[in-house]
Amino acid sequence: MNEDIARPRQPSMADVARIAGVSAQTVSRALRGSPNVTPDTNRRVLAAVEQAGYRFNSAARALSSGRSHTIGLVLLESGGYYSRSAVTAGVESAAGAAGYAVSIATIAGLDAGLMERSLAKLADQGVDGLVIAVPLISVTQKIEDLTREIPTVTLDGSRTQGARVLGIDQAEAGRLATQHLLDLGHRQIWHIAGPDEWIEARQRRQGWRECLDAAGIEAPTPLEGDWSPDSGYRQGQIVAMIPEITAVFVASDEMAFGVIRALRERGRSVPDDVSIVSVDDIALAAYCAPPLTTVRQDFYGYGAAAVTLLLQGEAAVEESTVTASLSVRGSTAPPRQS
Repeated sequence: MNEDIARPRQPSMADVARIAGVSAQTVSRALRGSPNVTPDTNRRVLAAVEQAGYRFNSAARALSSGRSHTIGLVLLESGGYYSRSAVTAGVESAAGAAGYAVSIATIAGLDAGLMERSLAKLADQGVDGLVIAVPLISVTQKIEDLTREIPTVTLDGSRTQGARVLGIDQAEAGRLATQHLLDLGHRQIWHIAGPDEWIEARQRRQGWRECLDAAGIEAPTPLEGDWSPDSGYRQGQIVAMIPEITAVFVASDEMAFGVIRALRERGRSVPDDVSIVSVDDIALAAYCAPPLTTVRQDFYGYGAAAVTLLLQGEAAVEESTVTASLSVRGSTAPPRQS
């Protein structure tokens, strides 16, 4: 008989949870020494460990000591390949320099249930801290509990009571971009926004609207994309058919690339006919035709700074905001004189 087939299955954390009458997540918390586990539950878990004959593997030992030297990173699959890659690189670089590995969980959409499962998975791995780069507008009690138990930093995203927040002032980014166009003399400034369920998209739209209101200009109804160049291209075709538009604030560089192509195909020049300003300043922005004027976001730096903030522990501030800056290039100019 094959020895691998004959070998009995080793008890798992799920077995311990079943015997103790608790969830596997509670077993994980008890082994990690979480203060949110009652003494009675802790005794039941330890008794179940002994009854099941559960042997700690390296991950379980890390949980019991509270030191796995691993940081969990939660990302969204959509929303910009370049920004996601840069944040990941920044987190991994800073974590590696501090002697930590990084465990990555990627969720498919802005869904609290997906977030809960990803956080629970990372908690079961015994991560020492969490960096959440997902912009959930609302969070559940379970998410609140996990981010309270595990030190957490969010990047321009989910706000929970236990997490520290690091990010750029997105409303200020919208105001900077819009004010630049106003300063050039534009008065018909439209906006192609990101998806409404994103915090960043709402805040950038807010900054655009506030800036126009302060100038006494009525804000037109914003168009909406999904962060992709294709959505920018589709909305750019609409913009191209409205001759009085002389300037557009686009919520991301990738959408701006699509807008510029659509305008060019419709015979409208950037910036002679329409000025374009966006947000992100990804590496390709400087090599667009024309080079793109955009509000800079240092995604790599944000990822690294999140790890630094995480490792500062109790001494860290609850919220850190990075000042936005504008990179002025060739996609913006004063409106053409008629």
